[in-house]
Amino acid sequence: MKYLVLIYGDAPGGSTADQRVVRELTKFKGELAGTGELVSSEGLSVPGEGRVVQVRDGVKVVTDGPFGEAKEQLAGFFMVDVADDERAQEIAGRVSALVGDRVELRGTLLTA
Repeated sequence: MKYLVLIYGDAPGGSTADQRVVRELTKFKGELAGTGELVSSEGLSVPGEGRVVQVRDGVKVVTDGPFGEAKEQLAGFFMVDVADDERAQEIAGRVSALVGDRVELRGTLLTA
């Protein structure tokens, strides 16, 4: 079963605390790769570098950021393929502990 662990917050800066979190998440990424449970994991660029792409009346329309005012933005994710929901919750709990904040756990619908 595939799940996304979504990490919200600010993009990591250069502070010592941010660097520690990135190191710990990278280490955890290696652990999950070692167990074969990691599908993918990435940090995301800052929201101002994002774009919205949609088709209106057959024409592609691209809108640059920044987007709506929000305190938290999607900052990164882990996609895991695990045996059951309990294991997915264990992984999400570990990520939450590493980032020092809540994370969102979502199952996927279209899995090949």
